[in-house]
Amino acid sequence: MSIVIGGMIGLGKTSVADILNDHFQSKGIESKVFYETVDDNPILPLYYELTDEELDAKRIPFLLQLFFLNKRFKTVKECITWNDPLYTIQDRSIYEDWYFALVNKNLGRISELEFRIYEDLVANMMEELNELPKKAPDLMVYLKGSFDTVIDRIMARGRSFEINPQLKEYYFEVWKGYDEWVINHYDASEVLIINMDNTDVVNRPDDAIRVCRDVEMKLKEILGATAHIG
Repeated sequence: MSIVIGGMIGLGKTSVADILNDHFQSKGIESKVFYETVDDNPILPLYYELTDEELDAKRIPFLLQLFFLNKRFKTVKECITWNDPLYTIQDRSIYEDWYFALVNKNLGRISELEFRIYEDLVANMMEELNELPKKAPDLMVYLKGSFDTVIDRIMARGRSFEINPQLKEYYFEVWKGYDEWVINHYDASEVLIINMDNTDVVNRPDDAIRVCRDVEMKLKEILGATAHIG
């Protein structure tokens, strides 16, 4: 089974991925997390710290989208070929990269030409993945939260390049369309929505247990539907 953890910046994708991984392994189920590249990403701090003029001159947003797309394409292939585990867990998916590219285009940070080139590249990558078995995930665990929760969580984790107050407008632009994209446009897999306004898997063990239980129940439902179809 392949699981992706999706959702807004700061809502706890990595933490949820880790608690699910620990949960599966505690039950003797082979699993592996594939993390989003953040700490060793040389471009991301530039994206958050440069002025709008510098971003435009250096075309950093387009370069960042290509960086993430390349890394996530590699992750999808690793998930497919990694020793046939029972569960793989991805910290964000290749499908969400397109949404971030769209937001950057709408903000004028990526040009129309760059966006078309990006979409062509995505299409070529997905055609290659079509030749591989099971490229799509079985489940997206979507972390949903209010904008206040997003900002609180971003500030709490304290990554220096994320806490510039001027970034609040960018975070809002990403946040405001995320739910609509997941609900009305994402169709690669089943979706389980977790309300992060009342969920804290790091500081409240009961919340972590509840999330693991909800994910496990959803996976059993998917497996049951698959078996029934078969």
